[in-house]
Amino acid sequence: MTMLTSALDLSNLGTTVGSTTAKTSNNATDAQSSQDRFLKLLVAQINNQDPLNPMDNAQMTSQMAQINTVSGIQQLNDTLKSMASQSAGMQGAALIGRHALVEGNTLAFDGTTGTGAYNLAADAKTVEVDVIGSSGQVLETLKLGAQGAGQHTFDWDAGSIDPTTVTKFVVRSVADNGDAVANTALSPQKVDSVSFANGAITLQLANGRAVAYTQARGFM
Repeated sequence: MTMLTSALDLSNLGTTVGSTTAKTSNNATDAQSSQDRFLKLLVAQINNQDPLNPMDNAQMTSQMAQINTVSGIQQLNDTLKSMASQSAGMQGAALIGRHALVEGNTLAFDGTTGTGAYNLAADAKTVEVDVIGSSGQVLETLKLGAQGAGQHTFDWDAGSIDPTTVTKFVVRSVADNGDAVANTALSPQKVDSVSFANGAITLQLANGRAVAYTQARGFM
């Protein structure tokens, strides 16, 4: 599998169609209310102006232009919100069928090939991965050598070993001075569906977990 890290922050874009419609309706009502209040104040100002010093046309035109500008900005904001929601929907749909990297220590199998990932807090002189069976025994140790800080993936060929008997993997990483390097095990999980609510995107994974889009460390 080839890793594709997430480059887009979608957490503030996705909304349900229902909530978007409701917000647009409220915004439209607010804009209309603002216009109504402005017109009432303008009429009251005209009715109560000093006959000896009436409001000039330039002043009235300026005030009308201001309310029109406010109304135009509101309409532009509504349009941009709608476009953002549609964009998030398309981007979210594109994730279906891919594998999200979430914190966990289980392998994703494609036939007899298991794939896992991990993140290193610093450079490591040696990285080894123990594949653990259902009885707690080490089925195989992968020697991955020196690895730089950051995120990495690995593949393991189970061969004749039944993938259902594999329970987890454990990453061991050591620095040049012999100290352990902190690491985080990441599990590739297939994205079955995507949902949007309250401006957030939720990924429904094949293993039954539902995680926020922001919890995914990347995609494969």
